[in-house]
Amino acid sequence: MNDQQITVPAGAEDIASPKRTNDLLKRHGFKLKKSLGQNFLIDTNVLNKIVGAAELDKTKGALEIGPGIGALTQQLAKAAGRVTAVEIDQRLLPLLKETLAPYPHASVIHGDVLQVSLSDLFKEHFSECSGVSVVANLPYYVTTPIIMKLLEEKLPLENIVVMIQKEVAERMAAGPGGKEYGSLSIAVQYYCEPEIVAIVPHTVFIPQPNVDSAVIKLKVRQQPPVDVEDEDFFFDVIQASFVQRRKTIYNNLSAKYFTKETKGELEGLLREAGIEPSRRGETLSMQEYAVLSSHLRAYLQKS
Repeated sequence: MNDQQITVPAGAEDIASPKRTNDLLKRHGFKLKKSLGQNFLIDTNVLNKIVGAAELDKTKGALEIGPGIGALTQQLAKAAGRVTAVEIDQRLLPLLKETLAPYPHASVIHGDVLQVSLSDLFKEHFSECSGVSVVANLPYYVTTPIIMKLLEEKLPLENIVVMIQKEVAERMAAGPGGKEYGSLSIAVQYYCEPEIVAIVPHTVFIPQPNVDSAVIKLKVRQQPPVDVEDEDFFFDVIQASFVQRRKTIYNNLSAKYFTKETKGELEGLLREAGIEPSRRGETLSMQEYAVLSSHLRAYLQKS
């Protein structure tokens, strides 16, 4: 990666303005697809907050998911040494070819990020980078599957900085005890340290969505904050604990793991783990879930 590769033309016009966005869409005859959650950002200040949170420099790479017409891609190209974007909508490729022409170190792959081999993509595009972050304005309808794929594949990521629905961002960052806290909160916090960077009003998009968004930064942990013997089982226990939020941990877990004849043993097992059977899943910390899953796993292996 050398300076010649990452030279950015001075004065390249920002894509993220109402006029430029509308001009591009009109000139290319592009019709938005509601099914793909296409909402294009028209505020450079918001883009700068997103890019700033990713802590990029010319030695680092950025993976963007759903570049749209390239508004965020353009700002990433100014900050990072390598930018690769994955776009599912083939109709956008000619438009992106035009908007990203001034940035030879930015490339676009046509595909569905949920189907793409990200480990192969990283080897091909980011092998020379000192670090890589995912930076994206994610479609609301597919936010959680994308983020969980990024985390579960244990990619060599520094940060995931994404703009998503405000309500989902609040759930990812929530601590025990509130209505936002749930299995998504624990899963994200197992892999990352979440921080809500900014709340973004719906008025800065074309077309405007019905709800506000938030920029969330997920700093990827080197090690999980709790020791877990079996990650799959740990997450199964968490999912089971939130199946019916109004029910106690005892009722939810007995329905999942115990029969009528054996569920009486669950009360003792919960107390051994230091958890009152009358508690609800939303009150347990990640550490308590780690202890509980360890006790439950040991019990089931003996049964």
